[in-house]
Amino acid sequence: MAKKKLILANGMEFLGEGFGCDSAKTMCEIVFNTTMAGYQEVVSDPSYTDQMVVMTYPLIGNYGITDEDYESHTIGLKGMVVREYNDLPSNFRYTKTLGELLDENGVTGISGVDTRLITRIIRNQGSMTACICDADLDTQIIVRELAAYKEPTDQVKKVSCKKIWYSRTPNHVYSVVAIDCGIKLNMVRILNQLGCNVTIVPYNTSAQKILSLNPDGVFFSNGPGDPKNISEVAQTVRELAGKKPIMGVCMGHQVICLAFGAKTYKLKFGHRGGNHPIKDVLTGKVYITSQNHSYAVDEESLKNTCLSVSHINLLDKTVEGVKSQKNHIFSVQFHPESAPGPVDSIGLFDDFLKTIKEFKS
Repeated sequence: MAKKKLILANGMEFLGEGFGCDSAKTMCEIVFNTTMAGYQEVVSDPSYTDQMVVMTYPLIGNYGITDEDYESHTIGLKGMVVREYNDLPSNFRYTKTLGELLDENGVTGISGVDTRLITRIIRNQGSMTACICDADLDTQIIVRELAAYKEPTDQVKKVSCKKIWYSRTPNHVYSVVAIDCGIKLNMVRILNQLGCNVTIVPYNTSAQKILSLNPDGVFFSNGPGDPKNISEVAQTVRELAGKKPIMGVCMGHQVICLAFGAKTYKLKFGHRGGNHPIKDVLTGKVYITSQNHSYAVDEESLKNTCLSVSHINLLDKTVEGVKSQKNHIFSVQFHPESAPGPVDSIGLFDDFLKTIKEFKS
């Protein structure tokens, strides 16, 4: 693969080797992820749509890509930055290399760059735009283009399903409608494993249509971009409140808070990784969680709503969960389906089913 370079909006450039799709120029927001494993799940997570991901773990690609581990059927991210890329995987399950997957989906990668320094720059200066391009392109021209770059606002529309689809399980106990803002497939798998038939609907499905499906509960999924860009989903939350038990994850959490009058804001560099400690304020239990988001809920703005804080981030004290017992609603900012820690946050899906059971009794 040809020589490539990574150019940041602040003018810094890093020379490396390309892998994946040999695109002449890829421009988008650059973020970093601190997980030590799970690059396939990162690449296929719809929440990374229109972003470039720096992997802080130095060796990427060493176990290839396996057919069973995708989090979505499409690849939304635009670029990948790694220290060392391994194109000769050692894994009896692998069916293709990471480079092949990126090439098939038009995603450009760059390796051989100082990912520690790049991560430190993002941490200190905040998320910014960046470009992976051919090494012979003029850096100053690219920097000017980066300064003029405007982030897209239609990411959820891009990744949400276009029509209803179903994921059923034998001898189901409950039926759940999942609003697809960019849903990860493991959320659907876990609901199936817990005895739920899941009906996945597009993000802009009306509350009236959802109620006509007669679900026992409604789940609002994760997704990419700014939650304020999908005001129709917040309207759906308001119309369903009190009528059905509701659970939200990540963007679903943010949209639920917006629906009741709270505010959101963009974090300096976001939370992305599998090692974020989150405290349940009621029990004192601490979860080590998986996270992937740029936005957070303003805690002060929750005071005039029916929502109370249920979880906090122990690193920066940001809101990580809310609940409303009156409306049978709860949501979390982190990803319980990933469950990376010794105390599994996956049990929150059990809590959702308990809420459904109480609501029906």
